[in-house]
Formats: sequence, structure tokens, C-alpha cells
Amino acid sequence: MDKDESKDSYGHVLKYTGIFGGVQGLNIIIGLVRNKITALLLGPAGMGLASLLNSSVNFISQATNLGISFSAIKHISELYDQGDTEGMERFIRIVRAWSLVAALLGMLVCIAAGPLLNSLAFSWGDHTLHFMLLSPAVALMAITGGETAILKATRRLRALAVVQIWSVIASLLISVPIYWMFRWTGIVPVIILMALATMIITVVYSYRAYPLRLSGTKGLLGEGMEMVRLGIAFIMSGIMASGAEMLLRALLNAEADLDIVGLYNAGFVLTITYSGMVFSAMETDYFPRLSAVNHDNQAMKLTANRQIEVSLLIVAPMLTLLIVALPLVVPMLYSSKFTPVVPMAQIAVMSMYLRAITLPIAYMTLAKSHSKAFFVLETLSAAMQVAAVMGGYRLMGLTGTGAGLLVSYLFELTLIYTYAHTRYAYRPSKGVCTYAAIHLPIGIAAYLSTLIGNTLLSACLGIMLTMVSTAASLFIIYKKTSLWNSLKERLKKLHKR
Repeated sequence: MDKDESKDSYGHVLKYTGIFGGVQGLNIIIGLVRNKITALLLGPAGMGLASLLNSSVNFISQATNLGISFSAIKHISELYDQGDTEGMERFIRIVRAWSLVAALLGMLVCIAAGPLLNSLAFSWGDHTLHFMLLSPAVALMAITGGETAILKATRRLRALAVVQIWSVIASLLISVPIYWMFRWTGIVPVIILMALATMIITVVYSYRAYPLRLSGTKGLLGEGMEMVRLGIAFIMSGIMASGAEMLLRALLNAEADLDIVGLYNAGFVLTITYSGMVFSAMETDYFPRLSAVNHDNQAMKLTANRQIEVSLLIVAPMLTLLIVALPLVVPMLYSSKFTPVVPMAQIAVMSMYLRAITLPIAYMTLAKSHSKAFFVLETLSAAMQVAAVMGGYRLMGLTGTGAGLLVSYLFELTLIYTYAHTRYAYRPSKGVCTYAAIHLPIGIAAYLSTLIGNTLLSACLGIMLTMVSTAASLFIIYKKTSLWNSLKERLKKLHKR
């Protein structure tokens, strides 16, 4: 690849990472406002209860949605790119028919599994009725998944962004009044109403682009079997991940209490949420590009390395800042009751450096359609996460759960890299190694600075390290892309006007 092509490649990845990351960032801000108010109204124990119920609903949803939200994208995209409007519209009807099947299946499973979920998730009280009442939420999520897949496959990116923003705003407007009036008893209604609002918003935009057609539905389910088979292979890994999260929170609840579950969940959300601003671009932009070159291992390696390099450059300064700012961020976003989670979250943030490297490599297995291998890798990673986090808790308490997350992500990186290197001859580029060598020590130094007893000195060191990380990333981006020149040209045009 010559210099100009390299710059174009970097520019493309940066552009779409910025677009989708910006939308995600706005969603995060609104979501954090909701979490702040929720934390004040429910407290750590109430947040823990909501976390257990939400993770259980997500687990059932992923186990029963037939993978339509993923597999439908592949099939519709092919028809969309071919310009086969008639075939695409028919397949959209197939997706909607199977979404209804998944919705009914999800409801029935949630109702039937209520007693089992209660025994697994809670060591006190009887919450079986809560799980049964949440069954409509599972059905609504299945319909939303199908319609979201349609929007993604047909490149309705603006509609997707608007749907995400309105959904988060709706969740804020729904949850705050109900929690204010009913506190803990409002948790189940909030989950259901939030799922309903998201479905309605998504359906409005999806039906506007592709209206619902009830005619010609004969034989639709039979035609969608290939899509379902692909989806089921994909969701098996999702089941393991969601199941691990649910099991982990249940074990923490059994060994400790809901306060610990709520604190752990707050730290986990803080860690994953911020880095998610960058990682959100991978499914929408990176995965389709990677899939397009899945027949060429060399091209896949180049595409993956470009994504890792850009992800490290963008996410590293954010993570450095987050590590040093968490003592201020946690009370601001939650309440003073959540300050015990700060040491745990500061360690857990370190794992996101590893995540920036792991995710692009992990997508190579999906792009190759090696679903069985992906399932095995995800299962081993999920099992390690449960073992490491629980081991960390038993050794070091809440702070140890952060160390456990770091250990589990290091294991995941080692596992996935070994597989990709062995099967696809993947090797990290010089850029990946260089950027990791620059930013990982800065992140470690930022964490070590938080252990200094002198608050002022710790803050000064943290700010300095954040500035160094930011400057390093900006310098590399300046050298690797032509975005700065494009920005200058636009500013000149505006000035002439």
C-alpha cells in the first residue's frame, strides 16, 4: 500500500469512527444523566436489583432472538448491493415474520424460566413473578432487533442515529418519573416501557422506509431458514457472554449483597461505556469492510491492523483521562455512595487498552464465517471472566473485581491472537506494536499516579500524562492522514464567504 492509500485508509477509519462514536457519545451523556438520577433514587441496592433483572432479560432475549439482528444484515445487504428491490422487499417481510416468531418464543421462555431465573439470580425473596412480568420486554426487543437489522442493511445510518438518540431520551423521560414515585417497585414497569418506546421509535423509521406488507406472506418462514441457521450459530456466543454476566452478578449477590452488585455494575458500565464510543463503529463500518476481503488473509490482516491502530490512537487519551478523573466522575455521575467503586474501575479501565487490540482480531473469525471457532473462543473467554472476577473478589474485595477483569481481558487477547496467528497467519503491524508501546506505559503510569497519597501531585501527574497521550495521538494522526489539510481547506472556504 502506498503512502496516499495509507492516508485514505486511516482517514476513512477515523471518519466513521468519529461519526458513530459521536452519536454514541451523545447517547452516553443522556444515559449518564439517567443513571445519575436513578442512582440517587434507588441507591446501590436498587441499582443492583435493576442490574440483575436487566441482565436476565438481555440473556433471555439473546437466547431466543434467533440471531436475526445479525444474520439478516448479511442477506439484506447482498440484495441491496445488487439492486434487487423486489427480492429485498420480500426478504424484509421474511425478517419481520421471523421476528414475530422470535418474539413469541422469547415471551414463552421468559415465563417458563421464571422460577429457574429466580433461583439462579437471587438468594433471598421470590422474584419469579418479576421475571414473568418482564416477558413482554423480551418480545419487544425481538421485534426491535429485526427492524434495526433492516435499517443497518439498507444503510439508513441517519435513521439509526436518530432512533438511538430518541430511545435514550425516552428512557430518561420514562424512568425518572416512575422511579421518583415508586422507587424499587417501578423497576419492572420501567424495563417494559423502555423496551416498548424503543420498539415504537424503531418501527416508525423502519416502516417509513419499508412499509409493512401483509400480502404474499405464504412460505416466508421456510425461505428464512438459512438466515436463522446462521443467526443461531452467532447467538450461541452471545448467550455465553450474557450468561456469564448474569452468573457473575448472581454469584456476587450470593457471596456479598445487592450493594456490591450495584457497585460492580456501576464500575463495569463506566469502563465499558466510554470505550464503547470508539468500539461502536466496528459493527457498522469495520465488520462490513473486513467481510469484503475475507478471502484474502493478507488484506484482512491489513484491515484489522488499521482498525487497531486507529482505535488505540483515539481511545488511549480517553482512557488515560478517565483513570485520573474517576474520583470526580463517579460522585458526579452517580452519588457519594458509589465512591468505593473508584479503585475497582481504575484497574478495569486498563483492560480497555487490551480490548482495543482484541476486538478487531476477533472479528476476523466472524468475517470468515468460522462460527464454531468464534463460539469456542467466546465461551472460554466468558468462563475466564467469571473465574477471574470472582477470584479477584475473594482475594481483594470489590477492587479485586477490577483486577479480575484485567486478567480476563489479557487472557482473551492471548487466546484470540494465538488462534488468528495460527489459522489466518495474523501478525500485528509495526504501527500496532509502536502505538501500544507508547500508550500502554502511559496508561500504567496514570494508574500508578492515582496511588500517590498527595492528591495535588497525583492530579498534576495525571493531567500531564493525559496531555502527553493526547499529543502523541494527534501527532501520529497528523502524519498518517490528510484530515488536517481537508479541515484547513474547509476553514479557508468559510473565511472567503
